[in-house]
Amino acid sequence: MLLSNIYSFLFAFINYFFFKVSCLESEFSLKGDYLLGGLFALHEIQYATPLLSPEAIECSRYTFSESGYQMFQVMRFAVEEINNSTTLLPNISLGYEIFDHCSDTNNFPSVLSFISKNGSIKPKEKLNNYQPKVIALTGPYGSTTTITVAPLITMDLIPLVNYGASSYVLSNKLQYPSFLRTAPSNKDLIEMIIRIIQWFGWNWVAFLGGQDDYSEDGLSLFNKYIRNTGICLGYQEALSQRTNYSLTLKKIDMLNINVIVVFALPQYASNIIKAAIENNIQNKVWIASEAWSMNQQLPREPGIGKIGTVIGITERLLSLPGFNEFIYKDRGTTDVGHNDSADSDVKSNSKTCNQDCDCCTMLTAEEIINENPTFSYAIYAAIYSIAHALHKVLQCDMNECSKNTTVKPYMLLEQIKKLDFPLNGRQVKYDENGDPTVSFAVIRWNTETNPPRFDMVGIYDTYPEITFTINNSILSWHNNGSVPFSNCSVECKEGFSREPDGYHSCCFLCKKCPRNSYVNYSWDPYTCFPCPESEWSDEGSATCKTRSVVYLQFTEISSIAVMVSATCLINLLFAIFCLFTYNYNTPVVRSAGGSMCILMLTCLIMSSISVFFFFGNPTSVHCLLRNVIFAFFFTVFLSCMAVRSFQIVCIFKMAAKFPNVHSLWVKYNGQWLFVGFFSVIHLISCVLWMTVSAPKTFRDSFTFKDQIILTCEIGNTITICIVMFIGWFLGSLCLLFSYMGRDLPKDYNEAKSITFSLILYIVSWIVYFTAYLILKSQYIQLVNAMAQISSIYGIVFSYFIPKSYIIIFQPQKNTPAYFQASIQNYTQTISRS
Repeated sequence: MLLSNIYSFLFAFINYFFFKVSCLESEFSLKGDYLLGGLFALHEIQYATPLLSPEAIECSRYTFSESGYQMFQVMRFAVEEINNSTTLLPNISLGYEIFDHCSDTNNFPSVLSFISKNGSIKPKEKLNNYQPKVIALTGPYGSTTTITVAPLITMDLIPLVNYGASSYVLSNKLQYPSFLRTAPSNKDLIEMIIRIIQWFGWNWVAFLGGQDDYSEDGLSLFNKYIRNTGICLGYQEALSQRTNYSLTLKKIDMLNINVIVVFALPQYASNIIKAAIENNIQNKVWIASEAWSMNQQLPREPGIGKIGTVIGITERLLSLPGFNEFIYKDRGTTDVGHNDSADSDVKSNSKTCNQDCDCCTMLTAEEIINENPTFSYAIYAAIYSIAHALHKVLQCDMNECSKNTTVKPYMLLEQIKKLDFPLNGRQVKYDENGDPTVSFAVIRWNTETNPPRFDMVGIYDTYPEITFTINNSILSWHNNGSVPFSNCSVECKEGFSREPDGYHSCCFLCKKCPRNSYVNYSWDPYTCFPCPESEWSDEGSATCKTRSVVYLQFTEISSIAVMVSATCLINLLFAIFCLFTYNYNTPVVRSAGGSMCILMLTCLIMSSISVFFFFGNPTSVHCLLRNVIFAFFFTVFLSCMAVRSFQIVCIFKMAAKFPNVHSLWVKYNGQWLFVGFFSVIHLISCVLWMTVSAPKTFRDSFTFKDQIILTCEIGNTITICIVMFIGWFLGSLCLLFSYMGRDLPKDYNEAKSITFSLILYIVSWIVYFTAYLILKSQYIQLVNAMAQISSIYGIVFSYFIPKSYIIIFQPQKNTPAYFQASIQNYTQTISRS
């Protein structure tokens, strides 16, 4: 009901202002079998005055637009060309009704005229019964204007094939079901602008638009599509007639922004460019949207060359063969400059229908032809799209079309959506949103020539595939050839990560990545990633290098030497073991400890075997055997050595002074209790060591930056200290007892040999621990193995070799009588003293 009332009111409004006086037949109308509608801005309203009540507008009172009139002529040319064609619509003629559409909100009479039938409008009429005056229409120019009138047209599925409204909102088929366009949408324009910015490596830009649907839509899309591109919007503003343009430019200059996107209608773009000239703004890059990139007046402004480089985006210009001839012919039948007052008076009585234009006849053919051709092809393609769809609906062949078919607008719309045909070398087709294929040109304003030129320096096509390129060699800049810099921060050097500085991601400080880390700009330029354990890097690196893995190889000369030495030692110990076993009952063997001596040799053999586990790629088993075997068996050996030292002192010194203690020692086999006690204690400590934290493989990546040393970790510090303390304690007892027996009989005096062997043992491990603190490489393990071997060699050569020498080469000293004589001599010496 409400919609019906609105229609009734508006239609009454039309009747008063439009149909009261009939319009003269002129360029604005042409009779034909099927009528097309056209809306063109032949006049422009610079400042719209708010109205308190509805009022139709007389466009002829406002500023004449030469560009709008040129678009107007393109539609007339396209219709005439189609009517002259013998193949497209052979026996059908197209007519048109064109109106001057100069206002966003006050031009409803023309639209209502299009959708009326015999001067009336019936809301909610079924589509099969609905037959408006026009079967389709093109226009108007501008997004805001189109969004205002489109609902009236598209709700009844009248095809609105637009040539100059780029707002992406119009791609919404739920709101605008019959809207299609032959000019690219703002989405395509914004994607193109972003490609240009990325091509030159800029990331710090300003975006200036207007307070209209075209600009607001562009800003919204720009903010959406620059996400995750590295581009930052440093400044944005919606311009109006009341904007302080000088202040806007000063703000941009203070932010050091050198790239300014002006996505605005021509009047606002003209204002900002003129303000830049007046305020001496220099050396900027201005990216012009399609709405003003081919403006004919601005490149002629004095001082335009100082503001910097103007890069524009426009549809790839295609010539319209025959258009120039059409204009010359049309101008030839028009009395250019004619201004007869009588004729003017007649026309004055009919200037209420926006189908008159006093200034149009004043233009020459050359002026029309040389006007901005940006939208010429879009208008041409829009008319041809309607004609091709009509060809399908009327089932035309090469000779005729079926005139028995009643053409409804929705039938035409269905066929337009399916179109795919070539037109002047470009393919005309529409996607699911009614948007066309894109064929952009990147142009540079060449203001150094007279007249100024628009030089094409790049292209962007989406059909048959996406292609974008800019020819840098022909793109000259205002600063002598180099690409202008427009980044919030200077790009960090290799190996430096970004540290955010402020709100924008493009603004950052540079921080050198520490050692063993790197920054990968393709992944995350803000983070220094740690290198994997198997890799390394110096400070300020962008990549990690592979570490070399090192350990004691079996094939190294030093390793071979130690293993040969260990093999010789084991053979020597085994030979002594056999020798002592064979001569077990002789005085030398008995005085050396007898069965305990055999145990000592066995422990030394087992300790020597552990040396072989220091070589090759270490495993947990290697670490366990190389440390635990030596620690346990060598400690058992030290307990035997300690008890041997004690027994000698006990026999010769304590037996006489403490007979009861000596008898108890002999009665209860004190030497074996001592060895057994310390062996069990040490075994428990070793088990505890392996339980709490057993020795295991350790990858040392800290000692050398470019190496990983495979070694063994000794495990828990407390447990290893307990194990080592028992060994060092027994060694200290040995030294103590050997010192107490320094004056015993020569043949029984083992103090010197024990002392010497223990000194070698201590010196070997002091050398090892010193080397451990100084030498940080895989060879510290070699020193460890050598310390073990040297300890055992010292004991063998100071304790067992002299006894073996007597057994083999001095058998006369290996007799009971010889040992008894030695004891008697010592006893006599003691008694004399």
